[in-house]
Amino acid sequence: MNLYSQSKVAAYRSVKAHGIAATADPHSMVLALFDAALGRLVSAASCIERGDGARKASLLHSVVILLAELRGSLNLQQGGSLAHNLSDLYEYMARRVVHANLNNDAAAVKEVSGLLKEIRDAWAAIGPEVRGQAAGAVPAA
Repeated sequence: MNLYSQSKVAAYRSVKAHGIAATADPHSMVLALFDAALGRLVSAASCIERGDGARKASLLHSVVILLAELRGSLNLQQGGSLAHNLSDLYEYMARRVVHANLNNDAAAVKEVSGLLKEIRDAWAAIGPEVRGQAAGAVPAA
């Protein structure tokens, strides 16, 4: 693919991402952060196995940024101990990702993937309730 084609693909991806962001509710945005991080972790683990250090480093750097976004989205004032515990867990995961990057540690990548997937699945499960509350509806019991 030549440089011109690459720039058109990059522009399309950017427009697509911004379009999704403009129409998504906050719950869906956080879910998208989880999904993006998980996808990059899977790719990074594959890069470690193949010995593709440059791509691995880029992917894991992106995961650290996504974890920072997730951590920054927490409301520590209203979220109580759950928000503080999640903040600490995101910080731990970021440290493990940095460790994985420096040491080519696929096990650390898989550990973070497992932790993040559990949180993602729980977040996805509360989606209908959160969206219903945001719309002023009474959540299902």
